[in-house]
Amino acid sequence: MKIINLTPHAITFLDGNNSVLATIEPSGTIARASQTREAVGEVNGIVVNQCSYGSVTGLPDPQDGTIYLVSALTAQACPGRSDVYIVDDAVRNESGQIIGCRAIAHI
Repeated sequence: MKIINLTPHAITFLDGNNSVLATIEPSGTIARASQTREAVGEVNGIVVNQCSYGSVTGLPDPQDGTIYLVSALTAQACPGRSDVYIVDDAVRNESGQIIGCRAIAHI
């Protein structure tokens, strides 16, 4: 199976012992969902926006034997795509920084 990373970051997959299984480098194309926001209020002087997400750009048409890794927000904007995945089960170091993940998932 071919995995194409449509995020701006390398994605590292780790096994149960935190050994690297694979690192998927960014493809150079970023899939994004369009976003609109409207100010709907204020809390302690901080603007509260109502956000909505629309069409996705940068996502290629489905290809046999290929899956695409995208952000969770982008995946939510195209729920009918069985070839679109997000990273799942993040692994953090002792400082709390994400160092990889153990799985992929559908939204």
